[in-house]
Amino acid sequence: MEGLIPERMRIMPAPRKYPRELRDRAMRLVHEAREEDPELSMHQAVQRVGSRVGVNADTLRGWCKQADIDAGKRPGTTSGDAQKIKQLEAEVRELKRANEILLAASSFFAREFDPRLPW
Repeated sequence: MEGLIPERMRIMPAPRKYPRELRDRAMRLVHEAREEDPELSMHQAVQRVGSRVGVNADTLRGWCKQADIDAGKRPGTTSGDAQKIKQLEAEVRELKRANEILLAASSFFAREFDPRLPW
C-alpha cells in the first residue's frame, strides 16, 4: 500500500533534538537521584537533573514516565504498543479508502449491466 503515496508527498519525521545517549543518561540520573533520596519527588528530580544536563524538565519527565510504562512500573500504553497501534490505524485508513474505491467501481459497473437501474 505504500506505493500509492508519491515520494515527494511523504512526510519526514522531525529530527530528534536530543541524542539517544543524552536521553539515557538523563533518565538514569533521575532514577539514581530518586533512589538516593526517596523523599525526592519526580518533579524535583527532573528539575535538578534537567538543568544540569541541558534538557527541558517537561521533556525529561515525559521520557521518565514512558520508561516506567515500558518497564511495567506504571500503567499505560508501551512504546511498542503505541507504534503498532499507529501502524494498524494507518492500515485501516488505507483499507477503508480502497474499499470506497471498490464500492464506487462496483456500483458503476452494476448500473452499466442492469437495465432496470436508472443511470
